[in-house]
Amino acid sequence: MPDFSTRSYEKELLDQENIPFADIAVTLDELHFINTYLGGYNATRYGLNKLIKGQKKLKIADIGCGGGHHLIQIDQWCTANQISCDLVGIDMKKECTDYAAEQTADLPNVRYITSDYRLVDEEFDLINSCLFTHHLNEKELDEYIIWARNHSRVGVIINDLHRHPLAYHAIRILTQLFSRSYLVKNDASLSVLRSFKAKEWKKRVPGCEVHWNWAFRYTTIIRP
Repeated sequence: MPDFSTRSYEKELLDQENIPFADIAVTLDELHFINTYLGGYNATRYGLNKLIKGQKKLKIADIGCGGGHHLIQIDQWCTANQISCDLVGIDMKKECTDYAAEQTADLPNVRYITSDYRLVDEEFDLINSCLFTHHLNEKELDEYIIWARNHSRVGVIINDLHRHPLAYHAIRILTQLFSRSYLVKNDASLSVLRSFKAKEWKKRVPGCEVHWNWAFRYTTIIRP
């Protein structure tokens, strides 16, 4: 039985350098399915509804944008709320930004930066990330929070998993039964073990707001 009292630091397969992109693409598509049906996109929309009040134009960055699917969801939310938006996906892997650009080819307001986010010197209204922070160690997480605060005018949304036994066992069983990706089969439950609890977020980021969303997602909101 895993120890849920502390984070795991076991590396996910997805964080390795030698994974063929064809395998990563399958993973990105399955993450889109998981985010659609297991509350991932709803957790981001929750943060947007809490943080965005009265703005009619927004410039939003999505860090670790992967396949670009989250940017599509943010664009749809902005459209529904009559907000003009400039969306920027940032990812270190060129294969990911190329793949994401294909997914969002019909959205002229979306562009991509292939870079370590720390090298991006650009101001945004809002900075979003989904399933990104659990890949970081504590030092890297502190660096990300400082960077995000310094580069956002309205605030920061962190959408990530809740380290909980039910989340771990449920996603482990579901992915073993239904996933076609060996990366998802290995990494999905490990991602839960690498994620945070609400008290850990509040201790690390005093003043942040942590909201639990189905299914086992935390929306952490950091205001300026």
